[in-house]
Amino acid sequence: MLRVGLNEENNKWAVASWRIGKGGDGEEVEVFDAVVVCNGHYSEPHLADFLGSSASAQDISRDISGVAKEVHIASRSSSDSTPSRLPGYDNMWLHSMIESTHEDGRVIFQDRSSVYADVILHCTGLLRLTLYKFHFPFLDTNNIVRVEDNRVGPLYQHVFPPALAPWLSFIGLTWKVIPFLLCELQSKWVAGVLSGRIPLPSEEDMMSSVSTFYSKLEAAGIPKHYTHNISDYQFEYADWLASQSGFPATEEWRKQMFIANGKNRAAQPETYRDEWCDDDLILQAQQQFIQFL
Repeated sequence: MLRVGLNEENNKWAVASWRIGKGGDGEEVEVFDAVVVCNGHYSEPHLADFLGSSASAQDISRDISGVAKEVHIASRSSSDSTPSRLPGYDNMWLHSMIESTHEDGRVIFQDRSSVYADVILHCTGLLRLTLYKFHFPFLDTNNIVRVEDNRVGPLYQHVFPPALAPWLSFIGLTWKVIPFLLCELQSKWVAGVLSGRIPLPSEEDMMSSVSTFYSKLEAAGIPKHYTHNISDYQFEYADWLASQSGFPATEEWRKQMFIANGKNRAAQPETYRDEWCDDDLILQAQQQFIQFL
């Protein structure tokens, strides 16, 4: 696929692709009523301008501490004015952000402490999708849909641009979530809308919903590049999608198992993958399965 462009005269989508055939290779253009964009997050790299300290950084730091003389973690989340040793470790310290680095290996932190480092690791993970950016170089919407500071918008419920709905939609933009569940539910919603089975609100109502959502993010101090981070309400969003599509909500035991896993990881970060206590959740699942039968 080479290009996807909107023809505003007939509201159709021209999709150009490169075809290989017996008659020769060449560009072919086809016209469609609707386009669903499902190209994922991981095509355009975003070079990091800060160091993170979320799950990946913590795991890597603990692994390194077993073989390194010292491990120093720089974090935007650190509010300490002086370095602090991490509990349970004799050779790990938490610092504020890096102020500067120098050719001789010296690293100066914003708390004015410094160390001489052999290696610097950028453990940015998915906290801001800093390894990759939302990128749609093939898509031309006449500037109706834009990517600004990693916010794709305006989008109603992270899927439909109000001015182009239902003929353009996006799947899989939300992050810090259980991706397979949400992608499946978003796909079911889009399929239902395109088939005419599920109605959408009016363009004005969808745009009003988007504006209200953006205003809430701003009032809460949530930056624009966190727009599609729905970790705090992913199950609420999943249940909303399910209700729109006529499917049952996620079972309560599944939600509790996800929450329990997060607590277990915080309580025993070294062994949470191998040791857990979820007998009550397994019992709930068995009971629900029996009721289903």
